[in-house]
Amino acid sequence: MITLYDPFERMHFGPGRCFLTGQPVGPADTVPVFDDWLQATYGLADRPFYLLDHSQTTYGALRLPLALALHERLQSLGHAVQAAAAAGPAALRALPPAQLWQWLGKIFYGIFATELVQQQQPLIKPQYPLAENKHLLHRIRSFFQLLQGLRVPTDYADFVPGSVFVLEADDAYEAPVFELDDDLNTLVISLKLGPSVLVATLIDIGFIGQAMRQVYADAQRPLHPAQVAEFKARAYYAAYLLAAVPDIYPRRPGPHDPPGTELVLDALVDDVTATVFNPWENLAYGHTLAGLWPRWGLTEEVILRNPFEPLTLLYDALGQPQGPAEAAEQLAVLAYG
Repeated sequence: MITLYDPFERMHFGPGRCFLTGQPVGPADTVPVFDDWLQATYGLADRPFYLLDHSQTTYGALRLPLALALHERLQSLGHAVQAAAAAGPAALRALPPAQLWQWLGKIFYGIFATELVQQQQPLIKPQYPLAENKHLLHRIRSFFQLLQGLRVPTDYADFVPGSVFVLEADDAYEAPVFELDDDLNTLVISLKLGPSVLVATLIDIGFIGQAMRQVYADAQRPLHPAQVAEFKARAYYAAYLLAAVPDIYPRRPGPHDPPGTELVLDALVDDVTATVFNPWENLAYGHTLAGLWPRWGLTEEVILRNPFEPLTLLYDALGQPQGPAEAAEQLAVLAYG
């Protein structure tokens, strides 16, 4: 069984050590956080990327140190996602969920590691120091153990490491071709790749996917961009409410594990005595929703006019799923109301 690397023991997140194995690597042994094909397709290489301390870098400058032996494995993963993204939302949904989770997880970890290295600069005094947030580091540590599945063929035993949703944005409505949202504190990330929108909660081992399965089923159609934003708000708020952090246990593959498996990861959450989700509060959800709806001028006051039923564009007044045209009409009424 491989020995899982833990960069949190000595807080090794900078250059010089492979981010997956911890072995020494040269300064040229790096991979882009955002794959080369992603940068080329959406013109990201020189696009500014803003960090928590308000400093600026570029998407192309974000890189992770990686042992040479692992380059082919990560490239293969990236190529699989590239082909699916070119084919559209249905092809992305057809990918194994763990594969999409690993690809998005690598991007998320690359952003997190960049932020952490930046905050360790001697002249930086971060407003929200990540290294001092013990609860966050505990969550990231569990996430990183699951991300070790990037190293070798891995079986996530009877669970998915996180919940990944694939939405389709209706291209009849104006929206950015590429869009990134992430929240380091709740371990969520979303990427818009043309008509496809990937939303992932990275450390819930499927709890959020189960809780949102009906909303996700109702969202399997082209959506107005504001409907996409509402779905994201629901996923982001669910990640905020998530109280359970899984304990991860590696073990050797057994005779019943898939052929070729080199690592098996078990996840355990004490959901008998522990609370999986904290209680839902409409006021807090309305705040999350307002943060994703500024493009349409929808404020918390509008969202919470009925404090018992926050505004929704995914569903009509009877609670039935509605299409993008109906959502656009509803937005027009709200704009002049």
